[in-house]
Amino acid sequence: MMNIRSAFLAVLLTTVIGSGSVRAQSGDAGSVSDVDGQRDCSKLIASGNPDYPPYLWVSKDGQALHGAAAEFIKTVGARAGVEIEVVHSGSWGRVQQHMRDGTIDLIAGAFLTVPRLSYMDYFHPAFQGTRTLIWTRDNLDLHYSAWSDLVGIEGLTVINNSFGQAFDDYARQDLTIRQVPSLEQGLQMLSLNRAEYLIYEEFPGKAVIAHENITNLRSYDTPVSSEDLYITMSHQSECNTGELRGRLSEAVFELVSQGLMTQMLEASIQEWGEHTN
Repeated sequence: MMNIRSAFLAVLLTTVIGSGSVRAQSGDAGSVSDVDGQRDCSKLIASGNPDYPPYLWVSKDGQALHGAAAEFIKTVGARAGVEIEVVHSGSWGRVQQHMRDGTIDLIAGAFLTVPRLSYMDYFHPAFQGTRTLIWTRDNLDLHYSAWSDLVGIEGLTVINNSFGQAFDDYARQDLTIRQVPSLEQGLQMLSLNRAEYLIYEEFPGKAVIAHENITNLRSYDTPVSSEDLYITMSHQSECNTGELRGRLSEAVFELVSQGLMTQMLEASIQEWGEHTN
């Protein structure tokens, strides 16, 4: 049986780019086959947002994702009797395209939006709740308490991110928000007065601000939205069957009931600090 990462690299005809991240070019990232050439669904490929500490971040070799969400989904797999490897398959936008294509099987952490329902299944319950906040420079007071307070002010967010269907719809119609490639770039731009605010989640924002040694930013207590993170499975995955979804769903339910993610998140915050220092 071939090593799953080797299969991922070989079948996808990948290219190592710039920072060492692996970008899928063609093929099926989940295609791990047995001796008869059939898809081996005892091994699944997962990915996720690589710019998302302490939930997910890129390993030093550039090929895997580490973090609390990665550990959680691997534990779900072990409980369900399958091996899940969490690979770095590119940017968050590219990961979502891989899910549309079925070139990965699972995502280790996604918000629920209507467009995403068209190409992936969600496992309930959610494994983690999150808060999305407004970040500004510490010498600027937007007097933020509601979405309407952002009308007419230029903001930033990271490309292909969602902050819940309701806010996404409101922002599209009524707000002026530029998209940037990464959270690090957005926070640096905000720090340098190139925008008035940035929208992003609480834990990742704090983690990157600390890592980048940015000292002139703050967040508002009132959240833009409070959303849940789910494990999802591609509609196009060859392993997306009712039987396997049932096993994975049962495992998610049991592990959430046990409060496992709280322990993993605490350990991940410590690991992220050690990883970046």
